[in-house]
Amino acid sequence: MTPKWTVRRLARPDAALRLYAFPHSGGSPGEFVRWADALPDVEVFGVQLPGHGSRIAEEPLTSMAEVVSAVVDNVAFEPPFAFFGHSLGALVAHEVALELRERGRPRPELLVVSAIPAAHLGPRRAPVHHLPDDELISFIDGSYGGGMANVAGDPELLAMVLPAYRADFKVYETYRYAPRPPLDVPLHVFGGRDDDITEDRLAEWERHTTAGFGLTVLPGGHFYLRDAPGREEVLSFLRSSASRVATP
Repeated sequence: MTPKWTVRRLARPDAALRLYAFPHSGGSPGEFVRWADALPDVEVFGVQLPGHGSRIAEEPLTSMAEVVSAVVDNVAFEPPFAFFGHSLGALVAHEVALELRERGRPRPELLVVSAIPAAHLGPRRAPVHHLPDDELISFIDGSYGGGMANVAGDPELLAMVLPAYRADFKVYETYRYAPRPPLDVPLHVFGGRDDDITEDRLAEWERHTTAGFGLTVLPGGHFYLRDAPGREEVLSFLRSSASRVATP
């Protein structure tokens, strides 16, 4: 494993389960590796792409094919493991699981996708990755709960942060699912009740697994998992999943 591709807060070599978390567009793995504090039987890794987190000085990837190939080439997923992906990260996690199967590599015990319509449904908005900086900043501010105003006033910081958003938006907006047989991996979907993604579009994920499916809609919007009720529900589910792996 190339260390820079994953980060973790706590090393737990004897953990019942390893969880690899794939962040949303423009996100870094920091908020997910903190979950380790609440998951004592899980070793939590955050997948860190070029241009994100401590790799912010690197050129970000701009297509799903590049992202998936780079992750599978550089991360030695250690069984037993599970994937969690939020928003764009969910599509990446699903594609990585498919690529692992294609290469004959160990598959995840569980795939958890969050806040994204099923892969075959395609992007749910008009493209924004090509917008001028000021318009892109406005979009990010409106979609991600504010916070970009301070960045916009600092040209040096903006030059560091904005390329990751722009690249990730391009990955999402140019992604087209290539039909393949569904995974033989249990798949669970989480979503926010106040998000603009309807429950029926979340439920469409069921066609991507032959090994069991679940759907949980929680209070909150697109980032429902940042608030206590949603976060606790997700963490509780992951704790239970680790227990099931430990005692099949």
